[in-house]
Amino acid sequence: MKKKIAILGSTGSIGKTLLKVLKKDKKNFQIILLTADKNYKELIKQANFFNVKNLILTNKKSFLKLKKNSISSKVNIYNDFKSFNKIFKKKIDYSMCSISGLEGLRPTLEIIKYTKLIAIANKEAIICGWNIIDRELRLNNTKFIPIDSEHFSVNYALKNNLISNVNSIYLTASGGPLYNVPLSKFNKIKISDVLKHPNWKMGKKISIDSATLMNKVFEIIEAKKIFNISYKKLKILIHPKSYVHALLKFKDGMIKIIAHDTNMIIPIYNSLPFEKNFILKTNELDIKKLNSLNLKKVNYKKFPLVNILTRLPKRDSLFETVVVATNDEFVKLYLNNKIKFNDLANNILKFINLPEFAKFKLIRPKIDAIEKLNLYVRFKINNLSV
Repeated sequence: MKKKIAILGSTGSIGKTLLKVLKKDKKNFQIILLTADKNYKELIKQANFFNVKNLILTNKKSFLKLKKNSISSKVNIYNDFKSFNKIFKKKIDYSMCSISGLEGLRPTLEIIKYTKLIAIANKEAIICGWNIIDRELRLNNTKFIPIDSEHFSVNYALKNNLISNVNSIYLTASGGPLYNVPLSKFNKIKISDVLKHPNWKMGKKISIDSATLMNKVFEIIEAKKIFNISYKKLKILIHPKSYVHALLKFKDGMIKIIAHDTNMIIPIYNSLPFEKNFILKTNELDIKKLNSLNLKKVNYKKFPLVNILTRLPKRDSLFETVVVATNDEFVKLYLNNKIKFNDLANNILKFINLPEFAKFKLIRPKIDAIEKLNLYVRFKINNLSV
């Protein structure tokens, strides 16, 4: 029997990569639902190729254009995620949630009850709403697997072992495009320089986060929540080649090192816990990279945003939403040439430390509160004089 699958955010990089995997084994998989925001043309191509009968397009203009397309006579087209109850009559086998940003939190929560396994590639949803996600997973007996290469690697290393047996977890960071640039030259950095990631093909926003190491701060927060481990046991190591993704040191003295090529198809392929009729082709073991891992500790003067990890509460809180929204908006200001790269980290640290946000460290997240606070933080930053 074919495994039934839904992909939230199918026109993004993660969604497209998953479809590449499924394309090689179409006979064993049936895609029940594809979703996108604006890219209706790509969604039509995907629906036609995989014979998908349900589409969700959240952007109103794109939705209306899609309704006028000839495909509308063949499929069910919806404009929001409230239609899940019309699409899913019983639990499907697998759902990929790869909608970027906090917009992905609510649909992630909504689809949990309709799927046996959920793969989440949305870091904002996990960072800001993990306690809500975890509760829904437990209530609906739904299994979860992380897709980010670092968290997938930790999850892989924990097979047949318990998190209580772990002494420490190290997540690696490439150091981004500015790793070899002296701090004294940061005031002369151009946006084009920051966007040139040495190892990964990424969008503008995540490329900036890689350059400031904010992306790794987010991944440490995710790891803390997903694996229920204290921040004290989580560490960052600079690893310019991005070949090793995680290292786990166990209490019995054993160390596991998880490495794979810089290709997201590997965690995505392995997130499908079903029998597949093809073997994933990967590169041979890269001995040169293993012989020159060049692991180093983080330079906090060069990457001051890593200090955020020392200011986070032990329990899930609304403060994480403040951090995510703040970073998003200041990165936008930087990309729009409103501030210099040299001022990016200072502005973020200064803003999240405003006294009015301290109270949110004591408040447990709820979906409405997360969305409300997210909008407030963004509004406040956009009305600042920077």
